[in-house]
Amino acid sequence: MIQGYMYILKCSDGSFYTGSTKDLQKRIEEHNAGIGSIHTSKRRPLVLVYFEEFSQIDLAFKREKQIQGRSRRKKLALIKSQEHLLPDLAKYPGTSTGSVT
Repeated sequence: MIQGYMYILKCSDGSFYTGSTKDLQKRIEEHNAGIGSIHTSKRRPLVLVYFEEFSQIDLAFKREKQIQGRSRRKKLALIKSQEHLLPDLAKYPGTSTGSVT
């Protein structure tokens, strides 16, 4: 049974917002109504671009904190299902392929 979600929203200014919740649809509606967070209230409309489901809300919260600490490039790789790029992005954060120029 799903008890939590970790989600990423794309804001109108192109920035990303990462959060966790027990009710994904309700939380997105709150964000788009301007009551979700300070960051999202100033950057509407918002679009859900990624989410993960968890059996426990505390696991979703842990994943949220993990993703919040990632660079924009790592978040984009996750959103685009290009997780195979993540190890290279960790080695060479200034490049998208991990090669040194």
